[in-house]
Amino acid sequence: MSANKSTYIRWFEETTIDDVPLVGGKNASLGEMYRELTSKGIRIPNGFSVTAEAYWHTLKAGGILEKLKQTMEGLDTSDVADLAKRGKIARDLILGAGIPDDLWEKIKIAYDSLCEQYGEDTDVAVRSSATAEDLPTASFAGQQETYLNIRGYPTLRDACTRCFASLFTDRAISYRVTNKFDHFKVGLSIGIMKMVRSDLASSGVIFTLDTETGFRDVVFITGAYGLGENIVQGQVNPDEFYVFKPTFREGYKPIIMKKVGSKEIKMIYGRGDSKVLTRNVEVPETERLRFCIDDEEVLELAGYAITIENHYSKRNGESRPMDIEWAKDGVTGELFIVQARPETVQSQRSKEVLETYVLEKKSNVLARGRSVGDKIASGKAHVIPDVSDLPSFKPGEILIADTTTPDWEPVMKTAAAIVTNKGGRTCHAAIVSRELGIPAVVGAGNASEVLGTGREITVSCAEGEDGIVYEGILPFHKDTLSLKNLERPKTEIMMNLGNPEEAFAFSMIPNDGIGLARLEFIITSYIKVHPMALVHPEKVKDLKVLQEIEQLTRGYRKEEFFVEQLAQGVGTITAAFYPKPVVVRMSDFKTNEYASLLGGSYFEMEESNPMIGFRGASRYFDERYREGFALECRAMKKVRDEMGLTNLILMIPFCRTIEEARKVIAEMEKNDLKRGENGLQVYVMCEIPNNVLLIDEFSKFFDGFSIGSNDLTQLTLGVDRDSEILAAEFDERDPGVMKILAMAVQGAKRNGRHSGICGQAPSDFPEIAEFLVKEEIDSISLNPDSVMKITLKVLETEKKLGR
Repeated sequence: MSANKSTYIRWFEETTIDDVPLVGGKNASLGEMYRELTSKGIRIPNGFSVTAEAYWHTLKAGGILEKLKQTMEGLDTSDVADLAKRGKIARDLILGAGIPDDLWEKIKIAYDSLCEQYGEDTDVAVRSSATAEDLPTASFAGQQETYLNIRGYPTLRDACTRCFASLFTDRAISYRVTNKFDHFKVGLSIGIMKMVRSDLASSGVIFTLDTETGFRDVVFITGAYGLGENIVQGQVNPDEFYVFKPTFREGYKPIIMKKVGSKEIKMIYGRGDSKVLTRNVEVPETERLRFCIDDEEVLELAGYAITIENHYSKRNGESRPMDIEWAKDGVTGELFIVQARPETVQSQRSKEVLETYVLEKKSNVLARGRSVGDKIASGKAHVIPDVSDLPSFKPGEILIADTTTPDWEPVMKTAAAIVTNKGGRTCHAAIVSRELGIPAVVGAGNASEVLGTGREITVSCAEGEDGIVYEGILPFHKDTLSLKNLERPKTEIMMNLGNPEEAFAFSMIPNDGIGLARLEFIITSYIKVHPMALVHPEKVKDLKVLQEIEQLTRGYRKEEFFVEQLAQGVGTITAAFYPKPVVVRMSDFKTNEYASLLGGSYFEMEESNPMIGFRGASRYFDERYREGFALECRAMKKVRDEMGLTNLILMIPFCRTIEEARKVIAEMEKNDLKRGENGLQVYVMCEIPNNVLLIDEFSKFFDGFSIGSNDLTQLTLGVDRDSEILAAEFDERDPGVMKILAMAVQGAKRNGRHSGICGQAPSDFPEIAEFLVKEEIDSISLNPDSVMKITLKVLETEKKLGR
C-alpha cells in the first residue's frame, strides 16, 4: 500500500510516533501501533493519514492563509460572542476553499486502495489529528471533529474539508490559547481508517490507571453499546471494569470491580437511504441490565492496554500511562484498538505531595453521581439547558447541565465545579474538569431539575466514588502533606478501612497495609440483603422485600450476587494495598444489625443484649448461619485464588473459646480455606479477656492477634460501650485495660504470633500508641485521618527507646 507514498498521504504502516509534526498525535500513534503491536496480537484497523502538509497546501491553494491570520488577530477568548464570530469566519473560509483537486486525487487513490483490502465503497472513519495533540502534557481530546460511517467519494471529500475546518472550532481556538499554542504553528492531519462495526456491538475507553486517584496498578475500562461517540460526549452512563495489573501479569483473572451502567441509548449507522450517517436509538431494557462485554473480553482489553502502555513506556524511557479507545466489531466479534494517547492529568501530578480535601460539615443531599477528581467547591448553581445559554454564565458559578460538549469548554474553565445529568468517568465533562483541576459530578440523573439557578450548593468529590451535591455553602479545608524523605517507623503503621471506593486514594498515604477491613460496609452498601435470604428466598414471605431482592440481584444467580459483590469489594481494597498485608475481618454484625438487612428478620432472633449475644465466630458453624458463612468463604477464596491476591489475611471476630476456634477453623477448611495452604494466614480478634488469658492455646489455631480495644475495654471493665449513662467510665486508658493490652502483646510474642491493634484507641489517644510501641507491638492500625499524626508519634517514641 506504500506505492502511493507522497508528502500528502502516509499509510499507517509507514508511520511512527516520531511523525507527530507530519500526521498529528492520533495518526502517529495509530501508525506506531499498527507497525509495532499487530505482531503482538493487538488488532488495529488499517488506514492512512492525509498529512499536515496537505492542510497547509489547502490553505495556500485556496488563498486564505492571510485572511485566517487577520481573523485571529486581537482575539480575546473570554469574550464568548467574539470567539464564536471569529471561529465561524475561519471555518467558513476553509469550507469555501475546499480540498484542492491535486490533493483530492491522491486521497481518492488511497481510499481505492483501502477498498481493495476491505471491499467496494468501504465504510471509514474520518478523524482529525492535530500536530500538537496527544502530547504527554496536553491531550487536545475532542477539540476537532470526527466523522463516522463515511462511504464513497462525495461524502469523503466533504468530511475531509470539514475536518480541516474543525481546527477552528471555538473550543479548539480557546484550547490553543489556554495552552499557549500558536494557531499557525499547529497543523491538522486527517486519519482515514476502516470503521469497526461497533454499531452492532459495543465500544469504550480504557485508562491504564485510575482516573480519579492516579493509582497506577489498574486498567480502568468503560464500555457501552454502539459507536463510541456517546461515551465521549457523556450521553450514556457506561459499564465500568477494573483489572489489577500485577496479578493479571501472573496469569490470574483479577477483575476486581465491575459496575453496570444504564446505557439507555446507542449510536448506530443511519438508514441506507438517509443522509444522516449515524443516529441514536434506545437500548432494550434487557440489554441495559447486562454488561456490554463479557469477562473474557474485559481481560483481553486489559491485556491490550498493558501491552500498549509497556510499549510506550519503553519507547519513552519512563512510565507512560495511556488513554485508549476500543471497539468491538459486531460482525466478526473481534476487539480492536482505534486510538491511544498519553494520559495527561494524573500522570502529571506530583508524587511528593499528598493533598486531601476534608468536608467539615454535611447537609441535605440534593444530587448524587460519579465523582471526578477529589476536590470540594461551593457556590451558586447555574443551570445551562442549551449551548446558546452559555453567555449568561458567570465565572465562579457551578455549571449544571444535562451533558457538555467541546463547544462548552471556554465557559467550563471559568466554573467552580460542574454537575451533569448524564455521563461516566470518561465522558467529556469528566475529561475537561480533570484537566482544569475542578470537581465534577457526572451521571447525577435529574440534577438540572433539582438544582435551580441561583441556589447555593457545595459539590464534594472527596468522599470516594460518589460525588455528592449538598445544600448550602459548607465549610471545608485542604490538608497538604509532603511525602519527601518521609521516615518509616519499625512498628508497622496500618489502616482501618471499610469503603472500597476510598481504597485507591488512601493507598497513597504512607502505610504498611490494612490492619482491619470490615465486611459490614460492603454488605450494607453494595449487597443490602441478608445472605441467608439469598440462600433460602422461599423463607421470605414479604412480597415487597422479595421484589427488592429480585431488583438487586438481576443478572445474577442469587448466591452468586453475594459472592461477586463481596469479592469485588474485598478485592478492590486488597489490590489497592498489594503486596502489603490486608487483614479482612469476616462479618461481625450483631443479630439486630443482621435483621435490618433485606429479608433479615426471617433469619434472626430478638436478643436482649446483642452486643454479647449471637455474633462473630459462634455464628459461622451454627446451622442458622452456616450457609451464609459459606458464601463469605467463597468470596474470600475468589479474591485469593482467582484474583491472585494472596496478601489477603482473614480474621475471625469475637471467638470466645478454644472449642469455637477449633470449629471455625474446621468450618473454613470445609469451604476450601485451609490455614497454611497457598500461604493463607488466619488471625483472630483479641477482644475478649479469655483471648488474652488463654493466648497460648489460641495460638495453636491462629497466626496473629489483633486487639479490638472497644470490646476488650467493654468486657474488661464490664461497661456497655453503647451506654450513655456509663460513657465516662468507658476509658481504654484505665490501668486494668492497659495491663491486659500488655499481656496480649507479650503473649503473642511468646508464641511467635503477630500482634496488632485495630481498635479505636490509638487513633483517639496517642499515649496508647506510645505505650504499645514500648511493649513492642508489631503493628498499629489507625483510621486514615490519624495515620500521619500517630506515625510521627511512633517515630518519636522509637527514637527515645533507641530503636
